[in-house]
Amino acid sequence: MEQRNLLVSALSVGVGVGLGLASARWTASAQGEGGGGCSGVGVAELEAELRRLVVDGRESDVTFDEFHSFHYYLSERTKEVLISAAFVHLKQADLSKHIRNLCAASRAILLSGPTEPYLQSLARALSHYYKAQLLLLDVTDFSLRIQSKYGSSSKGLVHNHSISEIAFGRMSDLIGSFTIFPKSAEPKESLQRQAIGADMRSRGPDGTSNAPSLRKNASMSSDMSDAASQCSRHSVSARRTSSWCFDEKVLMQSLYKVMVSVAENNPVILYIRDVDHLLHRSQRTYSMFQKMLGKLTGLVLILGSRLLDSDSDYRDVDERVSSLFPYHVDIKPPDEETHLDSWKTQMEEDAKKTQIQDNRNHIIEVLSANDLDCDDLSSICQADTMVLSNYIEEIIVSAVSYHLIHTKDPEYKNGKLVLSSKSLSHGLSIFQESGLGGKETLKLEDGLKGSIGCKKSEMEKSTTVPLKDGDAPLPPPKPEIPDNEFEKRIRPEVIPASEIGVTFDDIGALADIKESLQELVMLPLRRPDLFKGGLLKPCRGILLFGPPGTGKTMLAKAIANDAGASFINVSMSTITSKWFGEDEKNVRALFSLAAKVAPTIIFVDEVDSMLGQRARCGEHEAMRKIKNEFMSHWDGLLSKSGERILVLAATNRPFDLDEAIIRRFERRIMVGLPTLDSRELILRTLLAKEKVAEDIDFKELATVTEGYSGSDLKNLCVTAAYRPVRELLKKEQEKEKVRLSLL
Repeated sequence: MEQRNLLVSALSVGVGVGLGLASARWTASAQGEGGGGCSGVGVAELEAELRRLVVDGRESDVTFDEFHSFHYYLSERTKEVLISAAFVHLKQADLSKHIRNLCAASRAILLSGPTEPYLQSLARALSHYYKAQLLLLDVTDFSLRIQSKYGSSSKGLVHNHSISEIAFGRMSDLIGSFTIFPKSAEPKESLQRQAIGADMRSRGPDGTSNAPSLRKNASMSSDMSDAASQCSRHSVSARRTSSWCFDEKVLMQSLYKVMVSVAENNPVILYIRDVDHLLHRSQRTYSMFQKMLGKLTGLVLILGSRLLDSDSDYRDVDERVSSLFPYHVDIKPPDEETHLDSWKTQMEEDAKKTQIQDNRNHIIEVLSANDLDCDDLSSICQADTMVLSNYIEEIIVSAVSYHLIHTKDPEYKNGKLVLSSKSLSHGLSIFQESGLGGKETLKLEDGLKGSIGCKKSEMEKSTTVPLKDGDAPLPPPKPEIPDNEFEKRIRPEVIPASEIGVTFDDIGALADIKESLQELVMLPLRRPDLFKGGLLKPCRGILLFGPPGTGKTMLAKAIANDAGASFINVSMSTITSKWFGEDEKNVRALFSLAAKVAPTIIFVDEVDSMLGQRARCGEHEAMRKIKNEFMSHWDGLLSKSGERILVLAATNRPFDLDEAIIRRFERRIMVGLPTLDSRELILRTLLAKEKVAEDIDFKELATVTEGYSGSDLKNLCVTAAYRPVRELLKKEQEKEKVRLSLL
């Protein structure tokens, strides 16, 4: 209680001081406080900033010529492989058409190595060797630089506001953004923190599961020994921010223009840091990068970096990454003991520097997301930077309060309140003295002072939250089983909850059905502790039936989105195969894959076509086997009670289903045609974001559309939207006729 009161008191004092300065007036300058948010940064601005990152490789001090020019150990074979792979694209682009189908001649090369500075040095040396231009692109760092230059992306400040209003607004935003009291779960909107060199083995075609590489790697030396591999491990996971202040499309367009423009006069190398993280950001980012890569021509070479730790397999590259970067160059430690010790020391220093910079970037991102900034963040020591990065959301409230108390005229830059490093350090000291971080804070500091190459078990031990009295220790994580060939076929059908994009708010009416689904589906998924044994068991099957167009499929998508569950869309094409016996194996793989990505919702639309009555005349024997296998894994001898798998189905013909299938649907919910009030609500939902006349009578529309389904109402609105378009075209045609008649 004292810890909470301490932070609340500091916050109250900060707000009070801001309100007490009402006599002071503050006027924002057009450059410092006006618009210009990052959301307004266009292709021209990003293109100009990207051009500033292009350097001439001939001026690089890192070369392949002599050993002392390249500051790391580099085998001759690695150098020759890299030089030969780049020759076609940087010197003889016309020859690429003769070897375009060979992965070794790919324009995109994936560099896998221990540290980022090492891989960047290879890019610099290669650009010097071919006298090429070089663009080193770290998208995270580039985004922070753009946001710092062009201002906050959230909003501009209004001119001539008193400092009390501004202070009160800032503190109100902070109160809404940060939680200083203990909480049971992190909010969905919290900024993600990702470790560099993350193990990509657990990602598949959709970025969620294991997937092997498409080809054999170009290995440069013998396998990495355990001792040598430890140098690439960080003492504490470094932070890699995930949010950008510009649109992916704008970035790709700007990048393409810069590459094409530079390649007209000189060969150019584009180096992208953490390219696997970039490609897994979203399907949209992946598709646009793939499109840009396909359009590039001329003397252009793309290098993508991929960091590895001791547990990573050099051959284990995600399929999506391998499809765009089919040629892999792996950087491994030297075999000779004379070079190994110095190589390990260099890798430790590089990992430490990268970790510190990524932690600072994460702090800057959290500050910027709340219209805050810190100009002298580099003056904070490394140990404090580590703790700040891990607990910035808890520390920043006290830091802002301290800053407002001791600063008479707060400084604002690009719409952001500028904090001093002293204020952040003061907030950190309050956090440590109040004991909110407990022993974990001290252990994090000790871990930073220790060796960067400490073992994984020791690092996890130093960062584990202390257990309370009576709590049982957490069980060790189970090793992830790789996908078999049948699971790989179904893997593309898995849709993460974050990519569904449909919520219950998008569905007008159906309030009673929404409430039932929340009780049957979301509650067991979110609170499995309440459904253990006895009569309270999670529902394993729900059937939505009713007339066409009533929103059954949208309800299924909204369930998966709001419940945070993986969504597998199953159809006949997913299950059936021309080979005898593979249909049943596909069904088995469906449920085994669902168990891996649990909690999972298996959605079968038009389920009557797949799981209809087995006594149906003319049905093939293979269909009966599919139904039997499906029922066995769903709710039979092969099913497991602890699996968090829900089969959700929709149909317009419920009486065509097999009786055994209907029995397994524990809940059968009818989604009927909307009532008068429901139709009015659906119309309001459909037209909420459209420009409509103010005098529109929704009640009258709902009355005259009796018998319409939700889909019919949407089609009605679409048809009405075409009416002004036709009227506009008609007026333009009449004007054109008048103009021609006057000639």
